[in-house]
Amino acid sequence: MTADTRPDVVVRRATPEDAETVRTLIGEIAAHQAQSGSVTVTAAQWAGYLESPDIIVLLAEIDREPVGYVSAVRRLHLWSGGDVIALDDLYVRPGHRDAGVGRRLMTALAKRAGGLTITWGVQPDNDAAIRFYRRLGATVRAKVMCAWPAARQPIP
Repeated sequence: MTADTRPDVVVRRATPEDAETVRTLIGEIAAHQAQSGSVTVTAAQWAGYLESPDIIVLLAEIDREPVGYVSAVRRLHLWSGGDVIALDDLYVRPGHRDAGVGRRLMTALAKRAGGLTITWGVQPDNDAAIRFYRRLGATVRAKVMCAWPAARQPIP
């Protein structure tokens, strides 16, 4: 598909009415990463999240059909005392990858960031994603991310 024949991609902010679509896309990226069991959020919860100005979910659509999304949260960065945009997921459905959809989503997120730094993690073996982020101009640094289910730990 050439640039002349590629359908137009529309990127827009998700609304509470998009909650089921967002939940479906999250399920798809989780399955892609072999982490489906980790997704427990419901569409009803997403409807509430999408009302928050600090939670940003942008949908990419072609002919009103979702082809990808980016999700992020505005949060305080304690070292600087200012806010950052913490990107959670960038996902483009198979069949729409390598067509500029991811770049469009990241560009739209950058516009909504209001000059704030966007931070995110990526699996160190995800070479395609790392190449993509470098082409965007991102600095890629190695860092290990840890998760501790503290609520399941015995309290002494």
